Amino acid sequence: MNVTSRRGAVVALLLLTACSKSEERESYESQPTSTFEAADTSGTPAARAPNDMFAPGISVTAAPGVAFNYRYAFRLNATSVAGVQEEHAQLCEKLGIDRCRIVGMRYRLVNDRDISAMLAFKLEPTIARQFGKQAIAAVNKANGMLIDSEITGTDVGTAIEQSKRQQSRFEEDMKEIEGKLAQPDLKSAERAELQQQLDALRQSRRATQATREDNQSALATTPMVFNYGSGDLVPGFDGSSTVRRAFETAGENFMWALNIVIVLLGTFLPWILIGALLVLLFRRIRPRLTKVIDQAPEE
Repeated sequence: MNVTSRRGAVVALLLLTACSKSEERESYESQPTSTFEAADTSGTPAARAPNDMFAPGISVTAAPGVAFNYRYAFRLNATSVAGVQEEHAQLCEKLGIDRCRIVGMRYRLVNDRDISAMLAFKLEPTIARQFGKQAIAAVNKANGMLIDSEITGTDVGTAIEQSKRQQSRFEEDMKEIEGKLAQPDLKSAERAELQQQLDALRQSRRATQATREDNQSALATTPMVFNYGSGDLVPGFDGSSTVRRAFETAGENFMWALNIVIVLLGTFLPWILIGALLVLLFRRIRPRLTKVIDQAPEE
């Protein structure tokens, strides 16, 4: 076997090995790692909606050091919004406040038939993805659908490492200045300048430490927001919605025109009737008035 053949065989072997490891890793990541993740989110065929959808397959283990932010938007019937919102809240409460906390809620009646609602959480990062899947499954069981999904991430891990290195440099510079300040024969002007430098370094170190703590807090919890809505958020979600909506619009227009007619009649009809009565009365007494005028003696 020549060199070219051996190189080709080695490359093929490496590709097969990489594919095998990738399949093993995917199989491992797909297995539940906790009681919460072991819950069945697929739903039975009778319970799943025809447009069943699930969260994108992104796991925090695939991006260490990245702080994720999840946002979902759901379209539901107005009568189902409150129930699904309550079910999502119960999913969080079952996990306990150490793993999931509700940090915001809104429920608003937009008009006589549409509902707008919101629910915000702070989740343990390792369960955020599976929590999103269960939330979508609950929406599907209520004959709703996922209409928008957004997952954003910030690389705070790199910032944390940079802040650690920066703080180490600050501490080294501070030790050096403190050594100079310990010298007994140091001039007052030089001492004052060194003290100012030391104060500035301490302030910078505190700021760097505060930033690192904020980034560490962002890694410790994952924000997730659910937005709910009813009405025509997704045109064509219901196959008959276009025709039904056309009839509803025609009926609304007819009732609006009927209301205007009633208002006009109520405003002007009494005056029309009074005018008609006056004309009729005038026609009845007109001959008599004419006769009286004709028989009146002339001066």
